[in-house]
Amino acid sequence: MQSIRKRSFSGEPPTTFAKVYFKREELTLLLREQDLEQTVRKPISASEAKKLINHLESWDGKVRAGWKARANANQMALEGGNPFDYAEVYAGLRKLEADGALRAADRQHMNKSLDLLVEELSNALGNTPEQARQKLASV
Repeated sequence: MQSIRKRSFSGEPPTTFAKVYFKREELTLLLREQDLEQTVRKPISASEAKKLINHLESWDGKVRAGWKARANANQMALEGGNPFDYAEVYAGLRKLEADGALRAADRQHMNKSLDLLVEELSNALGNTPEQARQKLASV
């Protein structure tokens, strides 16, 4: 978050706004402070990042066999904003990749989940993105 201040637009009474910058998209968003909590998720903490890595290491779920259902489920997980869901998408698609069964949409989802996980872990653990990427590759 960059700043919180009162502003008035189009003659409305002044309202407190939060200015939030999203580095990945190079996007600055101005939100009413009262809407901030329900709109923007706080970054994960270092302890949550360690739990996320443990979750990724121990995940033994199944990957949907049907490509269309899998693509829809993965897209929803990636849009949902939950890093543990990103980890499950990534782990499942890595399994498929090892079996040589990745489709183009699967590869896009795997790359997106990896990018999201790298961002979460590098921010939470104070690592560079490359260090976080290496940590994920070793899991």
